[in-house]
Amino acid sequence: MAPIVLRIYTGKDVDMLITAATITQAAISHKVFLQSNRPIWADPFFDDLAAEIENAIQTHLGLDNSKELRLATQVVYQIQANSIQDLALVKIQISEDFKDNPIRKAEILNQLGFTPFLKEVHKKDQEALINLLFQFKTNLDANLRTEIVTKGTPNNLLTKVINYADTLKNADINQESFKGIKKIMTAEAITDFNTVYSKVISVSKIANKLFKGSPAIQQQFSFTKINKTINANRSKSDNNPNPKL
Repeated sequence: MAPIVLRIYTGKDVDMLITAATITQAAISHKVFLQSNRPIWADPFFDDLAAEIENAIQTHLGLDNSKELRLATQVVYQIQANSIQDLALVKIQISEDFKDNPIRKAEILNQLGFTPFLKEVHKKDQEALINLLFQFKTNLDANLRTEIVTKGTPNNLLTKVINYADTLKNADINQESFKGIKKIMTAEAITDFNTVYSKVISVSKIANKLFKGSPAIQQQFSFTKINKTINANRSKSDNNPNPKL
């Protein structure tokens, strides 16, 4: 089971990383003073930190962790839609072909899974659809199949419905596996982002104290202020989708 990793910061990942990069650049600009007061920050500390932030951006930002999951989900939805359509064709033909024998019609619809599961299938219950398809596949023996085909339902349509059972089951398993992969990949990204944030917030807090007598420089190390500025600029950009160049 993939570990659950929570962000130790608030707001968007991209805003945090841009803020971290901005503060790190400020630290590089003032590194002589900072290093003189904190020797552990000697070169290449800030350069390494900048590289770590850039690596996190290049590795994780914009990475579509959900792509494979979305594709797998689309496959499941398509199989669901096709199977439901074909099941409806089978049901209407059985209902009409056996309408003169309602007891037999009811028995066949129950035996093939329509009666116990169709209501939930109409509610888009994926598990109910899989159950219906497997009951259909299991109970459509040679004698019943011959009976239904003789009455008028095409044999190839029955074969299509039978094949949906394993196809949908396998697609569903594939979808669930990608959900797990997505969680693992996301956990790795958040772990890297948390590491960046933890390092930069320490630089921010310590530098802010070291520049106590220089408020203008202090602001360059205010994580909250820089982050708010980034958000404000983004909001202006969002409200003006066609800015003048």
